[in-house]
Amino acid sequence: MTIRLRAHHLLCMLTYVGKGYSPAFTANYDVIAGRLSAGEDILLVAGPDDICAPLLGDEDCHCHRPSVIERDVEATKALSSLLARTFGTGSRIVLDEKMLATMRSAFATGKTRQACRECEWSELCRQVADGGFAGAKIAIR
Repeated sequence: MTIRLRAHHLLCMLTYVGKGYSPAFTANYDVIAGRLSAGEDILLVAGPDDICAPLLGDEDCHCHRPSVIERDVEATKALSSLLARTFGTGSRIVLDEKMLATMRSAFATGKTRQACRECEWSELCRQVADGGFAGAKIAIR
């Protein structure tokens, strides 16, 4: 199977430690983290993705807001530059141990965090990165 992710979730997944918007969101993300850790490929999508799924029934769902779409644009630019590969909607990514380490290193130094401005989770993500990503749920086996 393939995991559908929007671009800024490629950054969010680096520091995911099992906290989220709701128990349903966290349970869903835990399953996705397991699938990513097992090596499932990623399909980059525009708009809501597999991580967003539990939020889409909420009237106040933020998944379609311009600020979230801008996060996707910024994440795409940052990761394309970092990985020397052009990413966009429809791109397929196979996450491996080296790519995950490269992405985490760049995140830890702030090199790819442009998309994280004004995100409510940025402080938690900073703490996870500063702690060497201890407790992060995604680990390539």
